[in-house]
Amino acid sequence: MPTLFTDPRSGGVKKSSGVNVLPIVAETWAQVRDDSNTSVDWLIASFDGSSKTDITVIASGSGGLESCASMLPESNACYGGVKLKSGRFVTFYYTPDACPVMHRGRASMYKNGVLNVLEGSDREIEMRPGLTEADL
Repeated sequence: MPTLFTDPRSGGVKKSSGVNVLPIVAETWAQVRDDSNTSVDWLIASFDGSSKTDITVIASGSGGLESCASMLPESNACYGGVKLKSGRFVTFYYTPDACPVMHRGRASMYKNGVLNVLEGSDREIEMRPGLTEADL
């Protein structure tokens, strides 16, 4: 049955998860993981506009965990990944207090599908605004 296998068109997400991770997410994550690229060391992905299933990159940049934590959205659930100063990679799922309950539930349901696209992570962290590498 095709729904039990990975769908290569969805960036490695199982079809049955219901989430559509746009290719830009995997492309940006590849930039984060590229040691020769110093312009991008983190990314934040969330729902694409008013879509309930499409996930796209909403922010990316350099400056490490502190910079990423300062760019977290105030009212939308998001997913992301960061390259730490130690060279390790971490991923996260973040839902702010202002996030609507239905949006929070949908984002939670899609979490594994989205984080599967962010391959090569050492661990998942509990992200929050103001988080620093010293807090880990």
